[in-house]
Amino acid sequence: MKHLSLTQKKWWLTAHILFSAIWLGVTVTFLILSISVLMTKDIGTIKAYYLSMLQLEQTAGRVSIIGTVITGFFLSILTKWGLLKFYWIIFKEIITLICMALGFLFIYFWTLKGLNDYKFLSDAFFVNHYQLMTGIALQIILLTTLFIISVFKPWGQRVQKK
Repeated sequence: MKHLSLTQKKWWLTAHILFSAIWLGVTVTFLILSISVLMTKDIGTIKAYYLSMLQLEQTAGRVSIIGTVITGFFLSILTKWGLLKFYWIIFKEIITLICMALGFLFIYFWTLKGLNDYKFLSDAFFVNHYQLMTGIALQIILLTTLFIISVFKPWGQRVQKK
């Protein structure tokens, strides 16, 4: 398969970094909004925070996740890195799948559940909210780990069996 030229690679890498940064930024914004929920007892404000999180997840969140995965996939298959040649890339793929599940399924579900299923400020609401906050914190840790792995590229190349 033909590899990308250096200029093409730089454009794909730029897009990948931008989508990844947006994904991390959306997740940090989720954390700020979820902490803000704990700082108020005004139900209208809490609902506004949850509606903001839902809107972010359905727009910038989804686009950034899909954009990150697509650009990462093409960077892998159209450069020397490959999808399975290096341990650090395999690790990134696994962590990315976990982050996708957290974002598309769990964080989305907990946001909807907090907005629709519970009476605000009830015990059940706060149990769900702390689950949401735990998922958000975990995603921030995992996404930050992906950035670090991308810079340091540890663990080297897999030995190919002949």
